[in-house]
Amino acid sequence: MSVLSSCNYSILDLAPVRDDSDVATALKNSLALAQHAEQLGYTRFWVAEHHNMDGIASSATAVLIGYLAANTQSIRVGSGGVMLPNHSPLVVAEQFGTLATLYPNRIDLGLGRAPGADQHTARALRRNHLESAEEFPEDVSMIQTLLGDIQSDQRIKAVPGQGTHVPIWLLGSSLFSAQLAAARGLPYAFASHFAPRFMMDAIQLYRENFKPSAVLDKPYVMLGVPLIAADTDEQADYLATSLYQRILNLMQGKSIKSQPPTRQMRELNPHEQASLNSFLGMAAIGGPEKIKQRLTDIVQQTQADELIFTGDLYEFKDRLRSFEIVAELFKP
Repeated sequence: MSVLSSCNYSILDLAPVRDDSDVATALKNSLALAQHAEQLGYTRFWVAEHHNMDGIASSATAVLIGYLAANTQSIRVGSGGVMLPNHSPLVVAEQFGTLATLYPNRIDLGLGRAPGADQHTARALRRNHLESAEEFPEDVSMIQTLLGDIQSDQRIKAVPGQGTHVPIWLLGSSLFSAQLAAARGLPYAFASHFAPRFMMDAIQLYRENFKPSAVLDKPYVMLGVPLIAADTDEQADYLATSLYQRILNLMQGKSIKSQPPTRQMRELNPHEQASLNSFLGMAAIGGPEKIKQRLTDIVQQTQADELIFTGDLYEFKDRLRSFEIVAELFKP
């Protein structure tokens, strides 16, 4: 049995918008990808909350999850994540309690501590966003209470939500959420798909300090992996130029709508190259054999329980093929 066959595999989607297309197409593609993932045996399909970004259509995360869950049958659907400083814990509990009531045993609630936006946008979302980030542990506790069994002295109830026990994940790119997830006995997802710098430190901190809970008896680690898989290494390298352009545009404050791949990438200056290398430190780019070796190395190094893949490819058919290639690698 290969190392990969003992690891779960999932997809994190941002509903990317192409430079020559629109949001409606991006959302329809997100559903088509979720249906494709379900057929391929992926464990879960998550969407991420981002705001004020023209190339990302997944901002209304709970609404999009409802659309995806309504049009799939068995795959788990959830948030990777909901950025809690932007929201009232009660509203989050009601939204995900509603989803869990409509689609039992299929909804995940991943919670992040960052606003997922610049400060101006964060203020537009929730004016006391800075204080809210500091209140993250208390907000997580409130959501746990609102989704758990009713308590005799509980004055505020989530309806729907109370008693649904929606699985809560803590997400992070630093050590804070690792420590909190360990203390609460919750599953932990590290954002290594864009910020892998503290990955090993966070994993170690989480595992060493983990306290078993009613929902989890041992640590469970999910890691984000940027994925560009194709039938050959050369084709994957070509397709990856769309991802490179998007990251560089993000760093420069430009439009991050998906750009077509190019065989003539401009030469990057040392700072740009270093930033790109840092962002993509966990990336898997190549043909099937190269991808298999890369993912095997990642799982052996980290002992991850699950990998969750992002796939930033310009042509939708290339995205579908990329996830097909990887699903084959995880089969026993």
